[in-house]
Amino acid sequence: MLRIHKTTNGDVVLNLSGRIDKEDIAELEALIAAEEKGRRIILDLKDMTLTGQEGIAFLAQCEGAGIALANCDPYVREWITIQNNGS
Repeated sequence: MLRIHKTTNGDVVLNLSGRIDKEDIAELEALIAAEEKGRRIILDLKDMTLTGQEGIAFLAQCEGAGIALANCDPYVREWITIQNNGS
């Protein structure tokens, strides 16, 4: 189960808590797309517990689009790096 908590302080911060499953990606994409152009978006992964290959691919795609990943665990960072190098 994924919980998303949004805060704004100039930047838009989406705190992700729990597991990113394939079903959650569409909701995250919609939230990101709904933000004003030019606003900095940060995904805070501090409370993210697990994610599958689809979640890693999504995070890699976000980072490639200029979305910052904050508090990313080293093992998730390694998977994202592998995903980016394999693409």
